[in-house]
Amino acid sequence: MKLKTLLALAVAAFLIYILSVIGSGCAQIGAPTGGPRDSLPPNLLDASPPNRTTNFKGDRITLTFDEYILLQDLQKNLLVSPIPKVVPNINWKLREVSIKIRDTLQPNTTYSIDLGNTIQDINENNSFRKFTYVFSTGPYIDSLEFSGNIKLAETGKSDSTLIALLYNDLDDSAILKNKPRYITRLDSSGNFTFRNLSGGTYHVFGLKDESGQRYYNSKTELFAFADSVVVIDGNTPPLSLFAYAEDKAAQKGAAATSSKPEKTLKYTSSVSSGLQDLLTPLTITSNNKLKDFDSTKIKLADTLFNVYNNVSVSIDTLYKNISLTTPWKENETYLLIIPPDVAKDSLDNQLSSGDTLRFKTKKEGDYGSIKINFTNLEKFKNPVLQFVSNNVVVNSARLNGTQWSVALFNPGDYELRILEDQNENIRWDPGSYELKKQPEKVFSLPQRINIRANWENEKDFVL
Repeated sequence: MKLKTLLALAVAAFLIYILSVIGSGCAQIGAPTGGPRDSLPPNLLDASPPNRTTNFKGDRITLTFDEYILLQDLQKNLLVSPIPKVVPNINWKLREVSIKIRDTLQPNTTYSIDLGNTIQDINENNSFRKFTYVFSTGPYIDSLEFSGNIKLAETGKSDSTLIALLYNDLDDSAILKNKPRYITRLDSSGNFTFRNLSGGTYHVFGLKDESGQRYYNSKTELFAFADSVVVIDGNTPPLSLFAYAEDKAAQKGAAATSSKPEKTLKYTSSVSSGLQDLLTPLTITSNNKLKDFDSTKIKLADTLFNVYNNVSVSIDTLYKNISLTTPWKENETYLLIIPPDVAKDSLDNQLSSGDTLRFKTKKEGDYGSIKINFTNLEKFKNPVLQFVSNNVVVNSARLNGTQWSVALFNPGDYELRILEDQNENIRWDPGSYELKKQPEKVFSLPQRINIRANWENEKDFVL
């Protein structure tokens, strides 16, 4: 009996040991091992015909890579120069990209096919970048280059979604109805470089080609043009262009006036919070376009209903925004009196009842003072200093000397820009290709300024 018990215990211990080993082994097999993420783009193994082939006679190009690939956003990325009448047919399968040329190639011409970031590996979407397939139907590859930069005239910033265009058709209307000879994209700093060019005389343009038609067909598109032709001969200096949207303001105005009026007349005001800025007008905004507006019926009074006389009331060209201007007193309580018959809208509605709004003005201690010293300001013609918050110009001031200061300014963190105000109206104006008028230029300063409340803020800028 004792022997049987010992044997049973030994068998049980052996089974437990076997199960623990098997369990341990299974855990080891099932555990994820991980590994580094594939960050390498596909590698081009072969091009047939080889890149930079001369005396090109065929109609098909095959690119072979070292891993499975796919094509993403082909239409967005593909640039072919000179621009063909019929776009090549481009497909992929496994490791190969096949380019079928469907246009009649011009003799003795160098072509480039830039696929941008289209070619990606199939697992991690790593892009095969900065590759352009070049070939020539003649005995040599054109080797001239031409470079430049395009900035947004209104902000001084860059927009890499613009493209640069070269026209050897020197008719001024060519950009309005025809595609260019050469096309290239911009980098993140707004720089462009045309490569493999043939020498000659060209018009240069920049365009945000939202329609995809490769020419300037809408005044709401960002557009840039050079004042004169450029001669590309191997010694052509870089060129700077400034892009603008000619009808940007008109487009916004049209959108604002096209909405249908509401059935009742209502308004909002800048003193709905009970506090008025010392530096800006009080504003009243109607939900509908107004007619029969009587500015004399709006009154500004003290708490005893004594009416102030030094008040100016005006309405904007959209007949929706009313401004009330007066020399505000700090930390003062005011009453704004709006009678129901102050105006009617286009449906002959008027306010359902009159309103008396009670509000208070800010204290001077809520603001900061500014003093800015400029070096090299003479580089700019008719300079205007712009304060920008959230990409909106919130304050503009003409600079008449190397120092600018103001006693009260709203606190905040601001980007600064310098506008070259050609017509001296203290605002940016777009250009006109029809009138051959360049836009006014704005230069963004690299340093920002932080204005603290109840503080003397001083800053030096070397321009």
